[in-house]
Amino acid sequence: MLDRRTFLRIMGAGAAGCLMPVRGLASLLRPEEEQTLFAVVHGADPAATVRKAVELLGGMGSFIAKNDVVFVKPNISWDRTPQQAATTNPDVVAAVVRMVLEAGAKKVIVADNACNDARRTYKRSGIKDAAKKAGADVMHMEKRKFVKVDLGGGVLKKWEVFREAIEADKIVNIPIAKHHGLSGVTLSMKNMMGLIGGKRDLLHQKLGESIVDLTAYFKPTLHILDAVRILKAHGPQGGSLKDVTKLDTVAASIDPVKIDAFGITLFGKDPAEFPHLGMAEERGLGHRDFKSEGYQAIELS
Repeated sequence: MLDRRTFLRIMGAGAAGCLMPVRGLASLLRPEEEQTLFAVVHGADPAATVRKAVELLGGMGSFIAKNDVVFVKPNISWDRTPQQAATTNPDVVAAVVRMVLEAGAKKVIVADNACNDARRTYKRSGIKDAAKKAGADVMHMEKRKFVKVDLGGGVLKKWEVFREAIEADKIVNIPIAKHHGLSGVTLSMKNMMGLIGGKRDLLHQKLGESIVDLTAYFKPTLHILDAVRILKAHGPQGGSLKDVTKLDTVAASIDPVKIDAFGITLFGKDPAEFPHLGMAEERGLGHRDFKSEGYQAIELS
């Protein structure tokens, strides 16, 4: 079963003359170079760091087409400042919005189904002002904008989903790397929970299976992991700066399994300890060995 976004993407690719995945397009654009499939960049300037990470994958133009409507999904769940590392870094969000618009998108939507009051989280996180200044349409996820759809998952069947997320041509996923009291860590796949409504706490009984189902359904075009600061304890909302470690790092990939496996290592943990990565790999969503093919890590001077 194809949702509208998937249908539009396939039709758009067909009109362009081929049904070639992004990896294939990138290799055609840069045939003389070894293709980078997973990029890690360290640098003091978050905007420059995220730009370089995406450039290593072939640039935002490899993922975004002219006149696309793009849904940018950061974590804006908690009433916390950027320094507390419970929400995505606003400079990273703004840089992504600008790159998407530069690639030709006609509209960029930034939104998240916040756990705390969205009027506070959007403002205090710095994301509302930064994203709007960069040119995004920043939305609150009002209840009336959720529609029940068939997710077709192993655990999740019909569920309420934010309409703009499924109607957008592309989704760019920008989670922050942080500790989570239930799942251990929260990274790219778990960030998809911010696109659904309903009683999300019910998903905690089979959290791993649920976030794999959500990733399989939404299929973000690109994942960008914000590890400028990471929350190493008392997540997901944190609060104490003692729990925050500044890493000045951004990773990017089309593979959510690679990026989550890498993110887990930032906490001194072994990806093998997280069963949902194996589930995602079995579903064909990616590969856990992020250094196996097309891996590049650099440091900006």
